[in-house]
Amino acid sequence: MRKNKIKIFSGSANHSLARAIAAHVGIALGEAEVSRFSDGEIQIGIKESVRGKNVFLIQPLCDPINEHIMELLILIDALKRASAHSVNAVVPYYGYARQDRKTRARDPITAKLLADLITAAGASRVIAMDLHAGQIQGFFNIPFDHLTAVPIIANYLKDKQIRDEGVVVSPDLGGMTRARELANRLGLPIAVIDKKRPAPNQAEVMNIIGDVSNRVAIIIDDIIDTAGTVVLGAEALKKEGALKVYVCCSHPVFSGPALERLQGAAVEEVIYTNSIPVDQNLPAEKFHVLSVAPLIGEAIMRINEDRSVSALFD
Repeated sequence: MRKNKIKIFSGSANHSLARAIAAHVGIALGEAEVSRFSDGEIQIGIKESVRGKNVFLIQPLCDPINEHIMELLILIDALKRASAHSVNAVVPYYGYARQDRKTRARDPITAKLLADLITAAGASRVIAMDLHAGQIQGFFNIPFDHLTAVPIIANYLKDKQIRDEGVVVSPDLGGMTRARELANRLGLPIAVIDKKRPAPNQAEVMNIIGDVSNRVAIIIDDIIDTAGTVVLGAEALKKEGALKVYVCCSHPVFSGPALERLQGAAVEEVIYTNSIPVDQNLPAEKFHVLSVAPLIGEAIMRINEDRSVSALFD
């Protein structure tokens, strides 16, 4: 397997996920130290040799996002200067992904800026999961592997025995591809919530496209941030006659009033992955976390062995 060629390191964003990935690969997590000078500058220390190794650096770009971006860039630079054979940035959650295009005059395209920074720092490859906008892959001129948690979510939902009475719901028109993939894996029809956004982190439900009456609705999204969209969506689905509502996402950003909204929402269960660390004291009867460590660990082994990554999703 050439495991001796792999080194896995972690920034401070999600040590538990990095340890689980390393355990799946069958190696120890690399020794790296992230500390601060008294003025807040980040100091990185790589505590073991990486010369000639294929290094995989685990760092989701979650809150505090700007701190974690700088950690990632400095870690990449340190590993590159330490003569690593390759430095692969594993970014389960790619921050700033919602700023992928200009929607108004003089808007930045911050997702592209971040791609340029990661490339300039010396990354050889990027591995990310469920990008908010697939075109972000084209912002990079280095290899990019795009993973998805949809099969993991689908396998969990299969145990719910929803079957014929279920319907997969996209929270907006942009998420139809993700909803269709989940629906195909579960053998269910799809519906979509037609909405508009008067401002960032605000949503207004317009209507439901598709038949949800007397069905169990499964809302699938890439990110739940303030949870306004999914809570309004769940209310609209119930008004249209949905029997139950499940909410699923890959990235539990859960900022601001999100957790309070979700706990009070008319949903059976909130299903999410551990791409971002979340408060572990959430009620288990309503919140369920799925691990993406086996998926990412398998992708790392395949990349190291020059095997297909896309075959994971066949």
